[in-house]
Amino acid sequence: MSTSGHRPEEPGTELGAFLRARRSKLDPGTVGLAETGGPRRVPGLRREEVAQLATISTDYYTRLEQGRLPGASPAVLDALATALRLGPDERSYLYRLANKSDRQPPSGPRTEQVLPHTRMLLDNLRDSPAVLLGPYLDVLAWNRPAAAVFTDFAAVPRRERNFLRLLFLDPTVRGRYVDWSGIARICVAYVRTAAEGRDEPRLSALIGELSLRDPDFRTWWAERHATYQSHGTKTFVHPAAGRYTLHWQTLRIPDTQQTLMVMTAPADSEDLAVLRRIERLDTPTPTDAP
Repeated sequence: MSTSGHRPEEPGTELGAFLRARRSKLDPGTVGLAETGGPRRVPGLRREEVAQLATISTDYYTRLEQGRLPGASPAVLDALATALRLGPDERSYLYRLANKSDRQPPSGPRTEQVLPHTRMLLDNLRDSPAVLLGPYLDVLAWNRPAAAVFTDFAAVPRRERNFLRLLFLDPTVRGRYVDWSGIARICVAYVRTAAEGRDEPRLSALIGELSLRDPDFRTWWAERHATYQSHGTKTFVHPAAGRYTLHWQTLRIPDTQQTLMVMTAPADSEDLAVLRRIERLDTPTPTDAP
């Protein structure tokens, strides 16, 4: 019995359609190819021209575009992305269609750069401690409540302003957690996940320093736990204000490698009252200055 309506796409069809659509938008002269073969029946590059630019065989590219191959290797996808002049979003889409992970780091502002609207968001969270973190938990910016809860980040040298480092080596930060080991293990696993497959001297130096100076870090790093836990509840203690509990969650900043950690207390709760007392006691200036 025949049916009407939308038919599901066959495997590889969407990948092929995407490749055809992108090559149809390119002019040979734009990509450095000389016009050959007479007038073109359709606009854009021919298959053999895309294959030439990507340094793959025309037969391989044709089969890929026709959906007769299950996918392509990352190396081929890299070459096609370059040949077709794909932007960051198109490149990411190409990899998803081919069921591969893009090895290229996300584009966008430098990891350390704090966008103005992110700074504004931090400042507007007046009853919620918030810290902007880089991919390896570098402290990039913070608001007044966060400095009151943890420490005056501005007084910490920039090269040492890493939340993982402070959590293990700074007695003030370490002493603010009632269950220090719980959050410390989460942070170790988070950095372990973010560091997978990356070889960066600064990160290696941080891990080496913590491994030498703290036996707990050395043990937990060797256990190779990995997590991107994004929310939870933690109890803090302040030397003058006592104990209080905050809910925390992490929010990814779009188009960056940055994460915003925000802590909140229920409205009209005793925890919120304690938090406000702490802010009155400790009022360092919020900043993202060096």
